[in-house]
Amino acid sequence: MSKNKKKEIRLEELTAEEKMKYEIAEELGLLDKVMKEGWRSLSSKETGKIGGLVTKRRREMRVEK
Repeated sequence: MSKNKKKEIRLEELTAEEKMKYEIAEELGLLDKVMKEGWRSLSSKETGKIGGLVTKRRREMRVEK
């Protein structure tokens, strides 16, 4: 059995934060890479960019409430 077994992503089963992470990856042009090779295939720079944007959006959502 392969360690790199692909797990199907079901958007309706993702939490709001997970959906946001996928949306940001798509905006940065990284979604194809993530879907093909997984999150571990991203560089630390790419991961940091996604994390920073997730944090920024969370802050914006708190301010709007």
